[in-house]
Amino acid sequence: MRRTSAVITWCLAASSLSAAGSPEDWPVLKHYDQDHLVSIALPLGGIGTGTVSLGGRGELRDWQIMNRPAIGFSTVVAGNNAPFFAIYVRPAGAAARTTALLGPVHPSEYLHAEGRPANNHGMPRFAHASFDAAYPFGQIRLSDENIPVRVTIQGFNPFIPGNTDDSSIPIAVLRYVVTNPTGVPVDVAVCGTMRNFIGMDGSKTVRDWKGDPVPIGASKNKNAYREAPSVRGIFMTSEGVEDDDAAWGTIALTTPETDSVTYRRSSTPNDWENATLDLWDDLSADGMLTDKRTLADDNPMASLAVKRTIPPGATSTFTFYLTWHFPNRRNWNDTEIIGNYYTSRYADAWDVIVQEQPRLDQLETGTLRFVRAFLSTTVPDVVKEAALFNLSTLRTQTVFRIPSGHLLGWEGMMDGVGSCFGSCTHVWNYETATSFLFGDLARSMRDVEFSYGTNRAGHMRNRVELPLKDNCGTTHVAAADGQMGTIMRFYRDWLLSGDMAFLQHHWPRVRAAMAYAWTPGGWDADGDGVEEGEQHNTMDVNYYGPNPQMQFWYFGALRASARMARAMRDTAFATRCDAVFRSGSAWVDQHLFNGSYYEHRITDPSTRKFLDTTDPSAVIPPYQLGSGCLVDQLVGQYMAHVCGLGYLADSAHVRTALRTIMKNNFVDRFGDRFNNMRSFVMGDESGLIMASWPQGRLKVPFPYFAESMTGFEYAAAVGMLYEGQTEAGLRCIRSIRERFDGARRNPFDEPECGHHYARAMAAWSAPMAISRFHYDGIERSISFTATPGTWFWSSGSAWGTCTTEGRTATFRILHGSLDVSSIALEGIGSAGIPGGRLSAPATSEVTVRVH
Repeated sequence: MRRTSAVITWCLAASSLSAAGSPEDWPVLKHYDQDHLVSIALPLGGIGTGTVSLGGRGELRDWQIMNRPAIGFSTVVAGNNAPFFAIYVRPAGAAARTTALLGPVHPSEYLHAEGRPANNHGMPRFAHASFDAAYPFGQIRLSDENIPVRVTIQGFNPFIPGNTDDSSIPIAVLRYVVTNPTGVPVDVAVCGTMRNFIGMDGSKTVRDWKGDPVPIGASKNKNAYREAPSVRGIFMTSEGVEDDDAAWGTIALTTPETDSVTYRRSSTPNDWENATLDLWDDLSADGMLTDKRTLADDNPMASLAVKRTIPPGATSTFTFYLTWHFPNRRNWNDTEIIGNYYTSRYADAWDVIVQEQPRLDQLETGTLRFVRAFLSTTVPDVVKEAALFNLSTLRTQTVFRIPSGHLLGWEGMMDGVGSCFGSCTHVWNYETATSFLFGDLARSMRDVEFSYGTNRAGHMRNRVELPLKDNCGTTHVAAADGQMGTIMRFYRDWLLSGDMAFLQHHWPRVRAAMAYAWTPGGWDADGDGVEEGEQHNTMDVNYYGPNPQMQFWYFGALRASARMARAMRDTAFATRCDAVFRSGSAWVDQHLFNGSYYEHRITDPSTRKFLDTTDPSAVIPPYQLGSGCLVDQLVGQYMAHVCGLGYLADSAHVRTALRTIMKNNFVDRFGDRFNNMRSFVMGDESGLIMASWPQGRLKVPFPYFAESMTGFEYAAAVGMLYEGQTEAGLRCIRSIRERFDGARRNPFDEPECGHHYARAMAAWSAPMAISRFHYDGIERSISFTATPGTWFWSSGSAWGTCTTEGRTATFRILHGSLDVSSIALEGIGSAGIPGGRLSAPATSEVTVRVH
């Protein structure tokens, strides 16, 4: 038997709870019972690093650490060979037993042609399981009447808004908190097992004789034991995988424990699944592992165990760290290596844990400070859930950072590939989380859009190429909504940063992008504020003629550009933007508002003359909106409220249109609706449908008219919240989150065209709509609702809370520093803040009385 004080790749440490913290120390926003676990997969990983997900029953699933999506990939053919943790338990004077640290197999997983219905199907499991979450913290609670211990599995990755690097660590922290409720001592060992699957990212497979896809790619992979002052564990490398392969890199499983650690660098060859049998027998003998002299298989099985005695009534925590380092990210079409930012910070996966383990307590404290502050606010729990849980998208393969530090993103991701390349402007328009939590990343996206994606004439590519230099001299369609919305996003990020240099550097291209709307033959060629031209948009079609979806984005861009122009002392351009806005806004209220909502007036694609859609002889272009009531008709107004730009049209019309959207587009039961496209809402579920036609539908409307997609729903719901239509807005958000209940869908994955869809991060706007939080870093002012309560605020580099009571506001800064000279309460007034700059923790709280 080989004992050592350390193990490498899977790392495990046992320590008293006083050192590691108890399960009760972590906040819980949402509880999922045993009937609502099968779909849960909480991503563990940093921003731009890839992830492995913690399943609702304790399983590790969706191994996406090798630069590509891999939903459902378990590193091996589904079965008992998949990664798992197990616990050995021997009460004093009684027999020992070994059990997988997993909840029960779900009834839907029982049937399989070859008896492999789920990973780790043949292992004893705990009878009872539940899942508690407050992202990024996930906890599985396991119990069984026949097992003399209770276990809580804890998983997280540091997430600290305003601190991008510390939120971008390629690590999954896993703790197994074991409680002995009996009256006798219990010997306990926790063991983690996984194969060294370097080279196997799920994209390369062969079919076996049964027709099953078998992952391939591993070649001469090696597991070695290492020790460092703070950790020890298994370091995984490869001698056979080509070093330019996207799946080439390193993995480490480590523990901070210094004794009672045993390990195996390999099991026996896996003939007839003998590798798992050999490991199970070894662990079950006495809770300790015996290393093998030689490595078996190209993907040798690594195991790590920690054993200790838990006294009666006591609790011990066993901690594992999984880290990774895969540098060879490729461009959108997989033809060229572009690299990763995160791998430039570390030499390999071992270096990740050596650098970061001494700081993990500090990083956990910072993450808890954020989550607790957010959860302490006077916002309904369902709004907190929608906002917080969708932040997980920032950690998935939907987004990544190239070596320059720029953040880029797919729209979402399919099971094995990215979905819709290029940081698509008309999708990323909707989300607000990045700007308000990680302002440096948001500004890096604006740099991509304006420095690389926009030419001197103001044409902005709807999707950018990689490498970034490839955008020079090439072109891509400009989206009317995407381009105007990106101007609004630039304005928002300028305000949050308070950085005039940011505006000065980019103003020539921002100005050109705005003026591009008036290009001959363009969206608004005559510059009257009405977009009669052809408008490519997020419905993946071209609209012809003025419609509310494009117009309100346009109006928001005009208002934002006017203010930025004045800041740049470009008075003539500001004046023009104001004039175009006033003209267009008045026209839209007069000609598109039908008394209930805003419509689309279709033009002839050739002549640009308005068409009479009631005339049977009129040739209506396909894929239009026409007289439909669009869920997204006020999306630009939604973003204008977020940006503090005020109303873009008659405020009474805006409120009426939102009430009509709720009346016409909210469907109580989707099972009664016909939908020829994709179904994101089904059966007895409710939600907002994309469009309704009270006056009769077009024969061939835009493709997605019968669908319901959460990003659009959030934008409409947030608009309702801003207009005081609170009950309706909350009903929409509640209907979304009821669908993602852990049984039917994953609560951490709201899809559209792919999993973890970027548009859904519009949910972050909902708490801001309720709190009326707005920060202007140029004017150095901050404002909130006068409604009594505690509200969360964030500027992209700093965050905290504000408690309002009557005319009193207590402003707290919990992270970073903020330039702020005044604070206002909506409808009451404002007050100055002495000093004008608050920093955590030196000047972290100030109370003022507003007059």
